[in-house]
Amino acid sequence: MAGVFADLTQPTETMNENATDLAVDVTGISKRFGDKTVVNAIDLQVRRGEIYGFLGPNGSGKTTFIRMLCGLLTPDGGSGKCLGFDVLTQQAEIKRHVGYMTQRFSYYEDLSIRENLDFIARVYDVRDRRNAVEQSLERLGLRNRSAQLAGELSGGWKQRLALAACLLHSPQLLLLDEPTAGVDPKARRDFWDEIHRLAADGLTVLITTHYMDEAERCHRLAYLAYGKLLTRGTLDEVLAAARLVTWTVSGPNLRRVSDALRGRDGVEQIVAFGNTLHVSGRDAAKLEAAINSVRDPRHEWNRTRSGLEDVFISLMDGATDNFK
Repeated sequence: MAGVFADLTQPTETMNENATDLAVDVTGISKRFGDKTVVNAIDLQVRRGEIYGFLGPNGSGKTTFIRMLCGLLTPDGGSGKCLGFDVLTQQAEIKRHVGYMTQRFSYYEDLSIRENLDFIARVYDVRDRRNAVEQSLERLGLRNRSAQLAGELSGGWKQRLALAACLLHSPQLLLLDEPTAGVDPKARRDFWDEIHRLAADGLTVLITTHYMDEAERCHRLAYLAYGKLLTRGTLDEVLAAARLVTWTVSGPNLRRVSDALRGRDGVEQIVAFGNTLHVSGRDAAKLEAAINSVRDPRHEWNRTRSGLEDVFISLMDGATDNFK
């Protein structure tokens, strides 16, 4: 933890009062480890007060990109600003105004909730520290558990503690790296309700997730695969840009239907969803011709709106692995 919070207590310049309405505005950001480019020339703009969903498979470069935004890694290429500060030269200043919630729980398990929050408040030199801790406990519903050791908490309560710690110093940008992984649906819903309340109060949030229902709760989305940004925009814009046509089929022996369709011209993906199959492709005429060739009166076919998962699987299938 010491490295994460390095230089946070040092004096910093005042935020630029003439900053634009963009919390994040970066161009061509890249990062290499050895001979592998893990973040490849990414352009990204995030508006203040926006919840921006950052999606992609494991190893796609999402965490590396976030760490460059919050000043923990220096880009090898590109330029831009985070909260008005230069991502290449003003990393210490960025850290003071950003809250970063990592994938793994990174607080002290042998300290209580209150002790953890008090320690973080000291690190950030929070004014009126005791009152700030009390307000944080109250807002995140942690007061009744404040004396409980962090190591005894369930995943959902650890998540609340981590979020409370990220908010103690009143950041202007919150970076959340897969914050709901491993928690139950109720805890996930409560977490997202809190995120929307924070955004409504003006906090900017950049969040990585693998859950499609969470992605749909974001104002805008970006999808990253193998270090490259493949698409971005609102939910409707991302779906429209994919130009993906999807049919659903239900009935008996869907495995045979899948086997019969696989490899036919126009069929790009076949995915099982419960008791149905989603059959997708970008050429509507060729896809329908392929479906007509295997139609059976025992099956019900319906053209449906392509979902995020259909679109992202399609994007992933067309991406090139940067480790091959």
